[in-house]
Amino acid sequence: MYKSYSMELAGRTLTVDVDRVCAQSNGAALMHYGDTTVLSTCTASAKPRDGIDFFPLSVEYEEKMYSVGKFPGGFKKREGRASDNAILTARVIDRPMRPLFPKDYRNDVLLNNLVLSVDQDASPELLAMLGSSLSTCLSDVPFDGPCATTQIGMVGGEFVVNPGNGEKAVSDLLLTVASTKEKVIMIEAGANELPEDKMIEAIYLAHDVNQQIIGFFESIIEECGKEKHDYVSSAIPEELFAKMKEVVKPEEMEKAVFTDDKAERDANVSLLSERLVEAFQDDEEALAILPDAIYQYEKKTVRKMILKDHKRPDGRAIDEIRKLEAEVDLLPRVHGSAMFKRGQTQIMNITTLAPLSEVQKVEGLNEFETEKRYLHQYNFPGYSVGEAKASRGPGRREIGHGALAEKALIPVLPSVEEFPYAIRSVSETMESNGSTSMASTCASCMSLMAAGVPIKKPVAGISCGLVTGDSDDEYLVLTDIQGLEDFFGDMDFKVTGTEDGITAIQMDIKIHGLTRPIVEEAIRRTREARLFIMNGVMKEAIAEPRAELSPYAPKILTMSINPEKIGDVIGKQGKTINGIIEETGVKIDIDDNGTVSISGTNLPDLERAKKIIESIVNDIEPGQIFEGTVVRMMDFGAFVQLSPNKDGMIHISKLSDQRVNKVEDVVRIGDKVRVKVLEVDKMGRINLSMRPQDLVEKQEA
Repeated sequence: MYKSYSMELAGRTLTVDVDRVCAQSNGAALMHYGDTTVLSTCTASAKPRDGIDFFPLSVEYEEKMYSVGKFPGGFKKREGRASDNAILTARVIDRPMRPLFPKDYRNDVLLNNLVLSVDQDASPELLAMLGSSLSTCLSDVPFDGPCATTQIGMVGGEFVVNPGNGEKAVSDLLLTVASTKEKVIMIEAGANELPEDKMIEAIYLAHDVNQQIIGFFESIIEECGKEKHDYVSSAIPEELFAKMKEVVKPEEMEKAVFTDDKAERDANVSLLSERLVEAFQDDEEALAILPDAIYQYEKKTVRKMILKDHKRPDGRAIDEIRKLEAEVDLLPRVHGSAMFKRGQTQIMNITTLAPLSEVQKVEGLNEFETEKRYLHQYNFPGYSVGEAKASRGPGRREIGHGALAEKALIPVLPSVEEFPYAIRSVSETMESNGSTSMASTCASCMSLMAAGVPIKKPVAGISCGLVTGDSDDEYLVLTDIQGLEDFFGDMDFKVTGTEDGITAIQMDIKIHGLTRPIVEEAIRRTREARLFIMNGVMKEAIAEPRAELSPYAPKILTMSINPEKIGDVIGKQGKTINGIIEETGVKIDIDDNGTVSISGTNLPDLERAKKIIESIVNDIEPGQIFEGTVVRMMDFGAFVQLSPNKDGMIHISKLSDQRVNKVEDVVRIGDKVRVKVLEVDKMGRINLSMRPQDLVEKQEA
């Protein structure tokens, strides 16, 4: 027998089945929300993994096409690698849960979420976030939960709790907030320039809903939860730290890390590490954990310098941004390019424009998302941090950073009607020392403007960090954190936006949540910083979008035709449209609604193709003048092609003002001739004239 628990949540029923499936996992919860069903499990290894200095947590979110009644695409008809949405969902689950596991825990833990059924009005991603927390709390794996997650949308100016996919498609806000019983522990948001005060209101609306869910979870855990198991701690003994300080004094470690040059700092710490290794060479037990102990020693030193002395490793003030540089047009042949540098973080961004036929098709569980017109992709090669590491394609980090920068720019992009292009923006990391995703946002914004994409407003991004003490009131928020402050600090709070509001947030922390004053200060600081970046350096490099596209970018003409005429333009087996393409050298795409996009690099060719299509779809009327080609000759006259699917005949008497004995005396097959439509008879036959007097009459009229 299994146990089932239910609560009402935002107008739908949330139901949890415990002990119904997966009895051999450490913990499992079969989650139901509306008609959406997700199986969440937590499984841990019996022993710690040897030789590691981190907690080996893995999170999976498996999208099954049967959950929406579809076959997977592709030849094999089987789900393959995880989609970007699945990877991003796994990251959102990981971020709030990782800090709640013990820092000295080294057992492998896998959180798996299997999507079994999808109701478009109830998010499977949200259900997986809730299920991951609950299944871990029900298990014997040590975990300081529960935590809960709520999504907030904004439709028609009103907040919507846990919006469905249809509401998300028209929402001005897509906010995800995870909370513990006391504090906010994760924020992820995309917004249409939402003012800071409204964002804070939405965050704490979600936090309040999370408290209801946590209370529901606690009642289930009290009845069904397992006793947490003991584990082997990997914590560094305090006695070892005391011995290390005898060899390397705290003042020496401070001096080693107090520099704004990453390579110099690494070299300084490396020299101290050599001294410590030499000092402990006869102590095998200490040598085995010495690398982690040195890292912790450096971390304690940096945190103490910042929190107690208000000293940052590179000497900056607490709210000071590193030196900024920006430029555009680095690359001559691309459609748009820009470089943005902040301290030792440097991003080169390249924009490529293409016809709408190049939009990315999306196969997923959300029936409202079938394609992506704007793509932001991020690359992080080894050379950007001085590592001899070959590229193996984008990992979860690269996909996550690209998605954040993409989300930041979407609200300011022009509509398809205003700018009928697919847009690809690629951020190449040249150098990395903290918050490359925010540098990517700035670089991509400038690159888009350099490419002539008429974005509505500039967008910039910046990250704030945090160092906390022993109480909630003892903390320091840092503007523009570098790598060291990210590694050793407690928070990476990234915010992008325009002058008028926020477009994206991603908050990643290493502690058990943030108080409201910290959240409000971080949002305020990031606003000040992004305005400084936009006005201080970005606008100096490029103030507004270029009025013209690069000569190497495709030019696009659009026109609308009667959908019933689409077949005429395409022709039998594509003969007509292929003929136009061959003749003009353009690319033609036709939507089912009759929208025709003609693209190419030569504007006269585009105009010619458009004119041909117009001649196909428009009815022929007496009095019109055409430039046509002689395609057939008879004794009584010549046939002229007016458009790919329309021919007219010039009777021999209409070839000239003078008497004509033979048709070939005036025209030959292949000749380009100017003709006037005299008549379209009841049979649809078109009678033409080449006589100058007819053409003159038309011109005079």
